[in-house]
Amino acid sequence: MPKIIGTHSGTFHCDEALACFMLRQLDEYSDAKIVRSRDPAVLDTCDIVVDVGGVYDHDTKRYDHHQRGFDEQFSTDYKTKLSSAGLIYKHYGKDVIRSIAKDAHLSEGEVDQLFDRLYKVFVEGIDGNDNGISRYPEEIDPFYLDNTGLPSRVSRLNPWWNEPEGDMDERFTKAVALTGSEFSERVRYHALAWLPGRKLVEQAYQSRFDIDSSGKIVLFDQFCPWKDNLSIIEDEALEKNPELAKIIYVLYADPAGAWRVQSVPEKPGSFKSRHPLPEAWRGVRDDALSERSGIEGCIFVHQSGFIGGNKTRDGALELARKALTMD
Repeated sequence: MPKIIGTHSGTFHCDEALACFMLRQLDEYSDAKIVRSRDPAVLDTCDIVVDVGGVYDHDTKRYDHHQRGFDEQFSTDYKTKLSSAGLIYKHYGKDVIRSIAKDAHLSEGEVDQLFDRLYKVFVEGIDGNDNGISRYPEEIDPFYLDNTGLPSRVSRLNPWWNEPEGDMDERFTKAVALTGSEFSERVRYHALAWLPGRKLVEQAYQSRFDIDSSGKIVLFDQFCPWKDNLSIIEDEALEKNPELAKIIYVLYADPAGAWRVQSVPEKPGSFKSRHPLPEAWRGVRDDALSERSGIEGCIFVHQSGFIGGNKTRDGALELARKALTMD
């Protein structure tokens, strides 16, 4: 007999939609029926209940976060209070990852890495949004509105205030599909692209002194998304040895076969570089840049100094080495 997942009726939100999707990735709930109600008698008939009922008890499979005194976090590394999505992820997330990314044949260590990573980059944002936790101090006014995030798009699946409610269960089914599609894409990206990229970044970081004696330049023979992984790997290394030099420039080949020199941002997501390419080179191109820098084969340096290019690997490395000594 199919299991029953219970959640609340009425206006729905991103957290319980994602919680229901994650549960359905598990063999135990793969064909489960979702029942939406606030009637305790109805919820008592459910095998598992999320986001309603006023109880958090893993043993009885009750996962609400609205009750007085609830203050559960994902781990001691996080401060954000969990929503129903975070609660389900905390208890079942590793099995959910294995199910969605079964073709990646993940090791236990890799599952552990993805478990923490996906909470940080995806689930925590759902938790914070549902619990009304701002990402920055409230006295800071944002420069612009952003209503394009997943919680906003799920909210818009609810009926407008001035239109008939219609079939709310059908609307909720669309919300489950929407959250599930985006979460699955992130799981698969991290399993099949981010993890392999991390291995390349680790290799490049370990080989940095073979590239330059300063230890401040990393070179990738094959391009991969490197910013987040480099930050993580570097932080781990600095924790063991605070005296290590931070990486300043990253070199990699572009699709046309030329080489790029990119300055490492101060932190992931920042537009501010640790050490931009020299001001004298910024906005200059081709022969003029080669003449000004004294390095053959130059292509460009961006006006902000965050990136530049050279026709060859050696030319790009020479740009990086020279830039280390300039402002």
